[in-house]
Amino acid sequence: MPHSPSATPADAPSDDPSRGRPAVADAALALRRDADGLHFSAHGDWQLRTAAALRARLDELPRAAGGEAVALDLDTLGELDTSGALLLCQLIERQREAGAAVELRGGDPGQRRLLQRVRDAGSAPCPPQPAPRNAFAAAVERLGAGCCANVALMLDFVAFLGRATRVFASGLLRPRQWRITSLVHHMEQVGLNALPIIALIAFLIGVVVAYQGSVQLARFGAQIFVVDGMALSILRELAILLTAVVVAGRSGSAFTAQLGSMVVNEEVDALRALGLDPMHVLVLPRVWALTLSLPLLAFIADLAGLLGGALVCWLALDIGPALFIERLSGAVDAWDLFVGLVKAPVFAVLIGLIGCHNGLAVERSAESVGRLTTRAVVQAIFLVIVADALFSVFFGYIGL
Repeated sequence: MPHSPSATPADAPSDDPSRGRPAVADAALALRRDADGLHFSAHGDWQLRTAAALRARLDELPRAAGGEAVALDLDTLGELDTSGALLLCQLIERQREAGAAVELRGGDPGQRRLLQRVRDAGSAPCPPQPAPRNAFAAAVERLGAGCCANVALMLDFVAFLGRATRVFASGLLRPRQWRITSLVHHMEQVGLNALPIIALIAFLIGVVVAYQGSVQLARFGAQIFVVDGMALSILRELAILLTAVVVAGRSGSAFTAQLGSMVVNEEVDALRALGLDPMHVLVLPRVWALTLSLPLLAFIADLAGLLGGALVCWLALDIGPALFIERLSGAVDAWDLFVGLVKAPVFAVLIGLIGCHNGLAVERSAESVGRLTTRAVVQAIFLVIVADALFSVFFGYIGL
């Protein structure tokens, strides 16, 4: 039965990737000196893998004597990359520093172009160093740049506030546009889930204020007035201010991070492509949820703060619950509670709009999300304190 001859080992296919490749020539640099001068001849492949040996060879070579001619022959040069071209340029530069004129011989046009590019890159002048600046002028320049950036940011926030107001007015005329499901969800996130931490902080603040007040009033034998001072400070200032600060750090940062992530993932662009307004879909439910939740959180903070103060008065000052309630009813009235709670919607709008504004201003990078989240918290807390100061001046002016 006829059969094909078995393949010899030379005919069999090989998995060795090195088979079939031409042998790589060893890199070398030959030197010959005669009456015409120095003759250098580059052999083999001048590449990164042979650069170390070639550099050692270059360090051993002599330099031309004064006025001696130098020729560099590239006819036997194999492969050349930028590391090899750099070594050849260094050889040429050393001979020229000795006062010799170097002549290139042979070599293909590609090798010559590579040599020329490496030489041009090495001879490019360094950029001029900036002159030392006056420290005072630099500080004034930074101050001016910061002021301009803050003014631009304020104008952008005012424009954002205008767009939010327009969308809100449009929603009043079309109640069906309100997203009740989204509103309830965000109320749970910013209100119900924040209740434990708000109550705990307010309780501890009531304990601290009552205890410190008792220590100071004990010098005058007027510990009974601890109830008056503690109740007024908590109801009018501390409860709502601390609640707003905690909500700014908790919910304001969450708004920025959520919207910023949606911007990075192009979800906001997808909403616009579907014909939906991000202001109506994303911003208003969050701002409304915060506006409805913050007064309730502030009221819980008032109760928790008074409870903490009552506990200290009972345990440390022997002021029982009945006497505490009697002093409390005589020291505060409904207006004191109103002064604290009326600030809550204003603080909520500031925190919500600042968080959403920074979230929609995020660029398409994770670094921008973190930077603007931090900026949103700082801005919200700053504006809350400024608004609280303005409320205090206003209520003092009208006698409340």
